[in-house]
Amino acid sequence: MASVTFDHVYKRFGDVVAVNDLNIHVEDKEFLVFVGPSGCGKTTSLRLLAGLEEISEGNIMIADRIVNDVPPKDRDIAMVFQSYALYPHMSVYDNMAFGLKLRKTPKSEIDRRVKEAADILDIGHLLDRKPKQLSGGQRQRVAVGRAIVREPAVFLFDEPLSNLDAKLRVQTRAQLTRLHQRLQTTFIYVTHDQVEAMTMASRIAVMKDGILQQLDSPTNLYNHPTNVFVAGFIGSPSMNFFDATLVENDGRLEVNAGGFRMAVPEPKASEWRQFKGREVIFGIRPEDMHYRDLAAPGILASEMTAKVDVIELMGNEIYLYLNTSDDKQFIARVDPRVKTERNANIDLAVNMANAHIFDPKTEISLAG
Repeated sequence: MASVTFDHVYKRFGDVVAVNDLNIHVEDKEFLVFVGPSGCGKTTSLRLLAGLEEISEGNIMIADRIVNDVPPKDRDIAMVFQSYALYPHMSVYDNMAFGLKLRKTPKSEIDRRVKEAADILDIGHLLDRKPKQLSGGQRQRVAVGRAIVREPAVFLFDEPLSNLDAKLRVQTRAQLTRLHQRLQTTFIYVTHDQVEAMTMASRIAVMKDGILQQLDSPTNLYNHPTNVFVAGFIGSPSMNFFDATLVENDGRLEVNAGGFRMAVPEPKASEWRQFKGREVIFGIRPEDMHYRDLAAPGILASEMTAKVDVIELMGNEIYLYLNTSDDKQFIARVDPRVKTERNANIDLAVNMANAHIFDPKTEISLAG
């Protein structure tokens, strides 16, 4: 078990900077998730830690040891890839035991570790099968088991759930969370799926263009995004953004987005009044836009009207794709009891307690 530190780490491929001045300290036993779109540097960061790529500048430490020049096999890590990479001619038992056999681990120790890992992952009944006889989820658990038997200080996961169907991904997410709680070992996990990140991580590192945008708990990332990119990436559907101006009307602060104007109730108005007269990017999440007649009592509500364009019934909720009067589209997640139809006008109660404003030039959060 060990902490991991990225200390001013750079990775360059010619003129391309894939990882740009990365500074992260991962605590011992923490579950850290790197998340971001394709090409953001998250997998490269993991490969640098694993020793599969050479660092251009900076240091990576596992515990208190700098591992820049340490071979991958000597870093006390185990990696689970997107591809299961199982040997098709070997049984599940032999796939899990293979790495230990190469290290000349005693046979009795190999047997103990394999059966213990199989018990943890509930694959003990599969040990005699070949990979072709397994489902995708079972193969992924075998790949995880192969990492567990090594008893490493740090587990690395590179998008391990990408090949699974939606239902199996949900089940396997929960299994990995339980596995982390049981093993009490440092997990570092890479994904492009922000739902995976939000549900499993103790902290999330949001990456874009090789640069760390924000490192925080899932709750803080969701409630206090540092910029427009983080605000839009975390949450599904993503946050709605409107170009707007903060104006004062008869002593009341308002958001003027052209296609709508909304009052800013206190105490949010006190927080935002310092930006009166400024152009801003106004952000509000779809789940904070309620059908007015079904809005929860006690929310810090402002009202607006929009036209319905598309209705998506999700069962426990409805996604409404709406247009403002100047044809700006946005999404609201509303109560499934809402009755409406395409091209109808709908009255919304917007929870301004959870609204955000960003600087339109820097895209950095202005308040909260």
